[in-house]
Formats: sequence, C-alpha cells, structure tokens
Amino acid sequence: MEKSCCAASRGGTQGNINIKEMTETDYADKRGMAYIPGRKFLMGTDYKYSFPADGEKPVLEMEVSPFYMDTHAVTNRDFQQFVMDTGYKTEAERFGWSFVFYQFISHRTAKKVTQKVDSTPWWWVVQGAYWKRPEGPDSNIYDRMDHPVIHVSWNDANAYCRWAGKRLPTEAEWEFAARGGLEQKMFPWGNELTPDGIHQCNIWQGKFPVKDEAGDGYAGTCPVNTYAPNDYGLYNMADNVWEWCSDWFTNRSGKRGGPRNPKGPKKGETKVMRGGSYLCHHSYCNRYRVAARTSNTPDSSTGNIGFRCVADI
Repeated sequence: MEKSCCAASRGGTQGNINIKEMTETDYADKRGMAYIPGRKFLMGTDYKYSFPADGEKPVLEMEVSPFYMDTHAVTNRDFQQFVMDTGYKTEAERFGWSFVFYQFISHRTAKKVTQKVDSTPWWWVVQGAYWKRPEGPDSNIYDRMDHPVIHVSWNDANAYCRWAGKRLPTEAEWEFAARGGLEQKMFPWGNELTPDGIHQCNIWQGKFPVKDEAGDGYAGTCPVNTYAPNDYGLYNMADNVWEWCSDWFTNRSGKRGGPRNPKGPKKGETKVMRGGSYLCHHSYCNRYRVAARTSNTPDSSTGNIGFRCVADI
C-alpha cells in the first residue's frame, strides 16, 4: 500500500470501549440529514493513478438501500453536546495523547514532544492532545465550533452514533452518497479538481509536508459546510477530514460482502476510512477521490480524522 498521510496508528492496543451503561437514543433526529435514495451503482475505480494495493479496483456493481446521512461531518459543537450529556471520555483522553501534524504544534508544546512516527514523521505524539485541545494543552476550539471534531477514534465515533440513535455508514453507503448521483466521476462534483479555477475542497496546496500555501483558503480544518454540496446535499465529501466507516478493512474485493448492502468482512484489524483530508496532496497521498480508501485501527486518533452519521429509513 502506498503511504498515506493518515498512517499514524496506535496499533489496536486498547480495544473497544465498554459503553453498555451509556444512554442510547432509540430515535434519530433527522434534522440536518439528507435523504439518500439508494440504488445500484458502480463502486471503485479503474483510474490509472489509483492505488490497487488499497483495493480501489476492480469496479463492481453494488446496490444500497435508501438511508439518511448527515449533510456534514459531526462538529465540535455536536460532539461537545454528546460529552456534556454522557460524560464520555475519548480514547485520546484515556491514552493521554494523540497524533498532531507537526506544523500546528506551538513551540512551547514542541519542546516536550519525544516521539514522532518514523514512516510519517509529520505526525508527532502530543501529550494532552484530544478533541477539545486539538494541538495540545495550550490549544482550544473556541473559534472552531463549526469545524469537524477530530482526534476521535472509531470507537469514539461509534459511541456518538449510538447516543444519537444513528450509526456509522457502511463503506458502500459512503461512496454511493459521496458520488451524489454521478457515475464513476473522480470527485463529488465531476472529474476536474478546480473547475473554472474554483476550489471545491480543502486539501494541500504546495510542497508536502513542508508548506501548505492554502490556496483553497484553509490550512488545517475548515467549517463543515464549506464549498458547494454535491447533488445529494452533502458537504466536504472529498476533503477536510477522513471519515470513519463501519466496515473492517480488506483490499480483497471478494471479501467485502455481497452485491446488495455489503457490510465488509466479519472481522479484521483496521476500520475503513474515506474521503481524504486537508493533508492530502497529489504528489503523495492523492486519496481525496471518491473511490480512494484507507484504514486505521479502531483505537487510533489523529488531527485529520472525523466522522458523520447515517440513519436507517
């Protein structure tokens, strides 16, 4: 597998969090959700610059049933309400640290950093970094309440979904929704990255990982409803933050389930992530395409992983 900007991983050391005692919601509030019609579609890509080792190929005909999806990623404001209602502590808080992109760390905090990821040295282990202190103890989210919550593991995202009466999307649901009704296009809006020179997403411009020129207006996360939505009314489906899916990851197409409502393998080591992030760049990651995929362990958290929820009809 080609290296990914989000490869920083805890390695699955913690396991699932016990949330049996946490209050769950039986009914999902559909406000802020879009109706996704569901039908047969072509999943995957034959794009010549895709990553075959990721399992992007071959193109397969899949079918998903109708469902509802959040029009945007779960925000810091949303997650804060969840924490206030439940007292939930994320895995980053339980571990005491999370992975932060090195350029966002203050000089004061950087002096205390003792660990970096060898394969992706732009990820630094920052003590005290979690969703509310995304760059470490001397940071906050006061001016980012409408940005996607980050430093959330798959387990954290799943806990939020249960509280909200929702669930994480399957990988097939996520890709179908991201395409917005377009067939085999590279991005949610078509095949051209910047049609008429207009930025459609929050990704890296410049030399990675040295300097993000922020030609799209942002270095780091942006508000969850930035740029135009796709034809299903969904925002930021190919940028900003990676989004957790419910499936265990496999790069073998025959192991992802049947052609109708596939749910992925019954077991695995890592969970699927979709959508790319503000760190994606064509020279390195190039995973902000709708067919691109990667994964991480369910207990891992970084500064560019978030999620959105779906609900059944």
